[in-house]
Amino acid sequence: MSKIRHDPVAPTRAQLLPSGTGIDAHRHDDHQIAYAARGVVAITTDAGSWVAPGNRALWIPAGTIHAHQAHGDLELHLVGLPATENPLALDRPTVLTVGPLLRELIIAYTRAPEDDGPERSRLRAVLLDQLRASPQQPLHLPTPTTPLLQALCGLLHEDPADRRTLAELGRAVGASDRTLSQLFRADLGMTFPQWRTQLRLHHALVLLAEDVPVTAVAHRCGWASASAFIDVFRRTFGHTPGGHPAR
Repeated sequence: MSKIRHDPVAPTRAQLLPSGTGIDAHRHDDHQIAYAARGVVAITTDAGSWVAPGNRALWIPAGTIHAHQAHGDLELHLVGLPATENPLALDRPTVLTVGPLLRELIIAYTRAPEDDGPERSRLRAVLLDQLRASPQQPLHLPTPTTPLLQALCGLLHEDPADRRTLAELGRAVGASDRTLSQLFRADLGMTFPQWRTQLRLHHALVLLAEDVPVTAVAHRCGWASASAFIDVFRRTFGHTPGGHPAR
């Protein structure tokens, strides 16, 4: 990330971003919540990427250098919080579950950011209470730091539908599957199948936001069938791709 901008205050606002556009790399002295009421929002840092559909929000800790990306026409709601307010005590970007009440609180709070009356203070207090109760979701796609994994993961980023085994991919990058398995755990904190599933889910969210049919998404992301994709998607996000909030 080059030309990193420093915006001391994290804004609280609602804005529309056309699909494929984004907000360049920057950092705040405040924490920030990013929520997509429509479309899918992704943030990228040096440590990886996080993607959130309409029933998830992204927590971005103060000082984190990050960029936003819109997938599908994005209605983005941003909530800035002082560095002293961290209801979940999170020190890294995290995906949070957004229930119906928290969704409406975020939307209401960001539509009148200049209002500083008592009603807004009460709204903010309830929003923070709801954040404290929000379950965290393991939807982080970490970025590898070792050259071997960078090469392997690059192949799968280019084609998430690549179904080669770790041993077959290892021959392409010049390493054994045992070595690569150890690197996945040491460098990324997860197994190769876990990382590949995360990659495919991230890619699927982007395609769904672009109104690609579910069957085509399953095929382009490497699932053997639409039903297999729907099962993994439901277990991860709590709803079927056809019920995807960004659609």
